Amino acid sequence: MLCTSPMSSAAVWVDQHEAKVFEFSAAEGVTEKGVSSPRYHFNNRIKSEAGTKVHDQDAQHYFHEIATALKGSSQVLIVGPSIAKLQLLRWLHTHDQQLEQKVVGVETVDHPTDRQLLAFAHKAFQRVDAAR
Repeated sequence: MLCTSPMSSAAVWVDQHEAKVFEFSAAEGVTEKGVSSPRYHFNNRIKSEAGTKVHDQDAQHYFHEIATALKGSSQVLIVGPSIAKLQLLRWLHTHDQQLEQKVVGVETVDHPTDRQLLAFAHKAFQRVDAAR
């Protein structure tokens, strides 16, 4: 399934445990990159004298790795089953506004097979291309 647009597109499926980045390009077809969450689940909480804290450095590292995998894309679709997709978007807003501007959609998608995710992304990019 090739992207018909001359732009490089990427779809990222993300949850708290892993991210799958699929890049679509007319020249290379579809390539996949995987990003695992840090050793400590980034939604784990630790107790301290000041109260409960999130392992913030784990989330920062995880989202930075995802953003690095998306760098060459002209348009990005973010999908996933949980709030991690929204947390990624918020992280982009704070840490990588240039990449945030390339986000063309954020959708709730449970746990599709790779083939289902590719079909979903392909249709989403066709809609975006048609709207332009």
